[in-house]
Amino acid sequence: MTDPTASAADPADLRGRPGAGALLAEQMADAGARREKRRDIRPLARLLPYALRHKGHLGFAAFWLVMSTSASLGLTAAARGAIDHGFADDGARLNLWFLLLGAVALFLGVATAVRYFYVTKTGERVVADLRKGLFDRVLTLDPAFYARMRTGEVLSRLTTDIALVETLMTTSISYAVRNFLTLVGGTILLFVVSPKLTGLVLLVVPLLLGPLFIFGRQVRKLTVATQDRFAQAIGFAGESVDAIETVQAFGRARSAVARFGEAVETAFAASLVRMRARALMTAMIIVVMFGGVTLVLWLGAMDVIAGRMSPGALLQFVLLSVFAAGAVGALGESWGDVQKAAGAMERIDELMRSEAAIASPAHPQPLPQPPVGEVSMAGVHFSYPGRPDLPALKGFSLTVRPGETVALVGPSGAGKSTVFRLLLRFYDPQSGVVAVDGVDVRRADPAEVRSRFAWVSQEAPLFSGSSAENIRFGRENATEEELRAAAAEAQALGFIEALPEGFDTPLGERGKSLSGGQRQRLAIARALVRDAPILLLDEATSALDAESERLVQAALDQAMEARTTLVIAHRLATVLRADRIVVMEDGGVAEEGTHASLLAAGGLYARLAKLQFRDD
Repeated sequence: MTDPTASAADPADLRGRPGAGALLAEQMADAGARREKRRDIRPLARLLPYALRHKGHLGFAAFWLVMSTSASLGLTAAARGAIDHGFADDGARLNLWFLLLGAVALFLGVATAVRYFYVTKTGERVVADLRKGLFDRVLTLDPAFYARMRTGEVLSRLTTDIALVETLMTTSISYAVRNFLTLVGGTILLFVVSPKLTGLVLLVVPLLLGPLFIFGRQVRKLTVATQDRFAQAIGFAGESVDAIETVQAFGRARSAVARFGEAVETAFAASLVRMRARALMTAMIIVVMFGGVTLVLWLGAMDVIAGRMSPGALLQFVLLSVFAAGAVGALGESWGDVQKAAGAMERIDELMRSEAAIASPAHPQPLPQPPVGEVSMAGVHFSYPGRPDLPALKGFSLTVRPGETVALVGPSGAGKSTVFRLLLRFYDPQSGVVAVDGVDVRRADPAEVRSRFAWVSQEAPLFSGSSAENIRFGRENATEEELRAAAAEAQALGFIEALPEGFDTPLGERGKSLSGGQRQRLAIARALVRDAPILLLDEATSALDAESERLVQAALDQAMEARTTLVIAHRLATVLRADRIVVMEDGGVAEEGTHASLLAAGGLYARLAKLQFRDD
């Protein structure tokens, strides 16, 4: 059945689509390129609960941050003392002052190293906790959520946004606090050393800030434009690589290279404009800054000559000025990182606060033990989110008894796959009751409901691990013998053992190294090893050739003997083996019966059989 939500960039649809990897890469590149700074930094407060889990390391990092900053400023006082008092006698005092200077430098090195270790460790720990919490939240959200949000955007928050927060937590916050303390302490000491010269320095600051505000905004806009052009080039490159066989088969490699080159040149032209603006801004800042420094140093030299200031005091003033100026520049960069991280954290928090429409009730009703293997749907009306005007099921009712095999047939769009989605509780109906083993699924824990099912979908999505990992995905604690037995039942053992490393051979992304039929047989093995009481088969043999289908069908027949089975199929072989056939049309039950009785009735099933099975 065609999923009504297919147009909404459902992640499952996106992964199964040709060029999906390139599309995801393009979405992520585009998302990264458009990251904006946020003036409101309150979203960063949501990191506090994560940071407060590690109060000890946080306090230790703060202590050594203060110590390293104090040592930096202490260097200027030691240097002043060495110049002013170190030449007073035969050199003994000079040695003392330089020993003091060396001791301060040594302490600074140790304090900086300890500060770096604990700040980075704490930041990495916070980000690791955040990353795990975010991924945990992502996997609990239901398909309705992914119908509203693109998969690429979710991945971008897991990668690009987390990376921005990681930069803040491991680097920017430490630098920002250290530079803020340096600026405050340095400014206080500057006024102590020479109030007059400090006042002149402060007069130069507005002249420095002017070019930053005038050109900074233009440079940021040009940077975003450059990133947009480059993101387009990367997106096209990813699309071409993902479809490399099509590109080469149609002889379009040179055309693709030319198109990519044109996109790169466009990005380069945009970056040239940005570089010119930045170069001009840099020139103006350097001229103003060094011109002001030269003026201040000249006035300080005059004070030294006049005896109003000692040479050591002038040296200390220069060093403090350099520290303070460096702190101002670093704070500007850090503030940019803080704003970016605030925007990123707001997007992350939006995901963290998202609530799944499908959730376990506060006091879930347990399903009966041992499992019965019965499913029922009564008067179910259901429309996919965002499409209330196109109901997928209209008053649908069905009861499947334990051990029974029921086939769902009907034209595309009749609602067959929707039945499976409601049984697995990916969605809840707008009205009606869906029950498993006599319990309304809305009153039960979704995880317990899903544990009663083994599902083989038509797309047969695999993961990039080995055959063993893919089969064990059905049941984590499955033994090697159980893996081999399930593979043998699914007629997959032969091709698995023929792989270079057998069950441990990596299969590549989404199992691309396997044929469609081999992927389908692995998916069937994954369902068989789950050993669930209810088996859901959605066109499970659609990707198999005639011989493989015959073998797999025999295995499925054996598996279905001990299980309740619902089958969505158009193949006559599967339909003939069903205890009952339910013919669906326009979201409801059109006919119901056995193959022979439905053929004799001459209704919709008879017409479908004539069209679809005439070659069997």
